[in-house]
Amino acid sequence: MHYYKFNIADWHLATSHLSLQEEAVYFKLINFYYDTELPIPLETESVMRRLRLKGNVVIVKEVLQEFFVLEDDGWHHQRCDLEISKYHSKAEVNREVGKLGGRPKKINNLDNPSITEMVSENNPQITLTTNHKPLTINQEPLTNINTITPEGVSDEVFKDFCKLRKGLKAPVTQTAMNGLAKEGQKANLTLEQVMILCCQNGWRGFKAEWIKEKKTVEQRNSTVMSGLTRGIIGGNKDVKLLGK
Repeated sequence: MHYYKFNIADWHLATSHLSLQEEAVYFKLINFYYDTELPIPLETESVMRRLRLKGNVVIVKEVLQEFFVLEDDGWHHQRCDLEISKYHSKAEVNREVGKLGGRPKKINNLDNPSITEMVSENNPQITLTTNHKPLTINQEPLTNINTITPEGVSDEVFKDFCKLRKGLKAPVTQTAMNGLAKEGQKANLTLEQVMILCCQNGWRGFKAEWIKEKKTVEQRNSTVMSGLTRGIIGGNKDVKLLGK
C-alpha cells in the first residue's frame, strides 16, 4: 500500500508534544507500516537499519510504546490496520466491478453519489465524493470491523464489550479478538469470560499472566492471614500482612 490520506491538522494535534526528531521517527514507522502492510516486527533492529534509525533506539522504543500496541505478531497501529483493511476491501470491489465491465455511468441527482464512485485497484482511495470527510491515522474509527457476536459469547456480553472498547477508542478488530481468545486459553478461560473480566475491570485487552499474578497474591495473602491468626492465638503480635 503506497498511498494513504494525510490530514495535516489531525497529525499536528496528535504529535504536537513530540520533538522534531520523535515526530520524524514516528512518521517513518507509519510509512513503513503502510508500505509493508504488516505490523512493526518484534525484532526491531532490522527495521531501524532499513529506516536508518539505528542511532535512535530509545526514541523508537518510546514511539512504539506510545502509539502502537504490542501483540504476538508485532507492534500494531490500530488506525493503520483499519486503513489497510479498507484499502483491500475497496480493491476487491474494484475487481468485481471490472469483471462486470467497469465503472457504471454516473446518474444525475443521485441521493447517494458515493454508490457509483468506484476506485482504482492500484490507488483505491484516489476518488473522493463531495461529502467525504478526510480520515487520518489518528482519527477514531467510525465503525468496528467485527460486528457479529463471536461463537460462544452472549449478545449482551459482546454488546457491553464493544461499548467498552469504543469508550477506550479501540476498534473490535479480528486481530484483537484472536489475541483475547489466545490469552484466554492460556488462563483456561473462554472468550466470554475474558470479555466479562475486561468489562468488570475496564481493560482494553487481556493477558493470561494478570490472572496468574492475582491468584499468586491471593494465595500469598491467604497464607499470611493464616499465619496472622496463629500468631494472634499464640500471642505473637509482630506478624504483618504482606501485599503484592
